[in-house]
Amino acid sequence: MGKEIPSLPKIIDREYESLAAKGRLLATYVLSNPDKAVFMTTRQLAAAVGTSEATVIRFIRQLGFKSYALFISALRDLIDRKLTLIERGNIKRPVKGGDDEELLRLVNQDVDDINAMQKGVDLEVAKEVRHLLKIASHIYVIGARLSFSSAHYLGWTLSKIRSNVTILNGSDNTSIDQMVFAPEGSLIVLIATSRYPNELIRLGKIARRQNMKQVLITDSPACPLAQFSDHILVAPQQSIPFLGNPVSIISLIHYLLHTLASGMGDELKAHQELLEKAYMENDTWFN
Repeated sequence: MGKEIPSLPKIIDREYESLAAKGRLLATYVLSNPDKAVFMTTRQLAAAVGTSEATVIRFIRQLGFKSYALFISALRDLIDRKLTLIERGNIKRPVKGGDDEELLRLVNQDVDDINAMQKGVDLEVAKEVRHLLKIASHIYVIGARLSFSSAHYLGWTLSKIRSNVTILNGSDNTSIDQMVFAPEGSLIVLIATSRYPNELIRLGKIARRQNMKQVLITDSPACPLAQFSDHILVAPQQSIPFLGNPVSIISLIHYLLHTLASGMGDELKAHQELLEKAYMENDTWFN
C-alpha cells in the first residue's frame, strides 16, 4: 500500500528544534512567503533572510531533501493545495507579448510537464498497473471535478480495449452506491489532481474498507489518496497551474492504454469486432 508523504509544514515542524538560528529564519520565511520562495534560487533565498547559499543547502538537507529541486517541489505542492482561484490568478505569469508568445509559453510548459512525467515515471509500477487493468474482473475509473475529464478519457478508451469498465463521477453521491455493491475482485482506478476533493478521498476510504485493489494516478506523491492505494503513478506539475492542467496525466494515461492494447492480442480483436458490429447495427457513426 502507498504511503502519504508528509507536507512541508509537518517536516519543518518535526525538525524545527534541531535547526540552527539561520535555519529557523529560513523555515519561517519559507512558510510565511511560499508564493515568493517557490520561484527563488538558492542565492535569492539566502539573500532574502541574510544568510549564505551554503546555509540554504544545509537547511534543505536537514529537512531530508536530497536536492533543492525536491525542496521546491514540496513547496509547490504546499502552495498548490492552499491557493484559491483568486490567489492563483495573482501569481499567474503575465502575458508580455502577443498571443503567439503566450501560446509558446504554455506549450513549453506542457512539454516540461510531460518530460518530467517521462523521466520520473516508475516503469515497473506501470507494468503492474497494466497487468491489473488486463486481469481485473471489473474496473471502476473515478475522478472528481477537474480530474473527472481525465478519468472519463481513461474509462472510455479502456472500454474499447476490454469489457466491464465503469466510469464514476466522484462528485456524484450515487458513486457511493456503486462502490458499495462493486463485485469482488474489482479494481478501483482513482485520478486525483490538486486541490484533491474530499469526495474522492471518501471513495478511496470506502474502497480500502472493502479491500479492493486501488491504483492512483495523480500529480504529486503527496496526494492524500496515496495512503489508500496499492500502486501509485505520478505525473508531476512543473508549475502552479492557474486553471488546472491535465496534460501530463493524459499523456501518462495514453501510454498505459497504448501499451495495454499492444499486449492484448486476439482478445483485443474479438472485443473490438463486437463493438464494431454494434456500431454498424445502430448506425453510430456519421457516414
